[in-house]
Amino acid sequence: MSAIKNKSLFSRFAQGTARITGGPWAFVIAVTIVAVWGITGPLFDFNDTWQLVINTGTTIITFLMVFLIQNTQNRDAEAMHIKLDELIRAARGAHNSLLDLEELEPEELERIRAGYTGMAKEARKSLHQKIDNEDNELPSR
Repeated sequence: MSAIKNKSLFSRFAQGTARITGGPWAFVIAVTIVAVWGITGPLFDFNDTWQLVINTGTTIITFLMVFLIQNTQNRDAEAMHIKLDELIRAARGAHNSLLDLEELEPEELERIRAGYTGMAKEARKSLHQKIDNEDNELPSR
């Protein structure tokens, strides 16, 4: 458990559930349930109720897990943004204007990305020129 405890009941529940359902035992339990369901098929003559049990169960579990997974991903993404913002803030030569980029509109993000793409192309071009110059300076055998 982390040093700082979440106060929200839902956050604690989501984290705990994500931890448990992301483990190997949850997978083993799910496979076991499906196997038991499959094995019981002949006992129930593969009737509609037998099929409805697995369909309903998996639909409900999937529906609820979507919200728990999204909560976990949102929290993880937010923590990652904060960590990256701190690295940008602390790095010499880094542009502090890049802090909190996730709050910008897509068009503004695209404009900034295009600028960095241009810088990368120029850097690669410079690298290729340097390599070509070094190749020309090598003595021939």
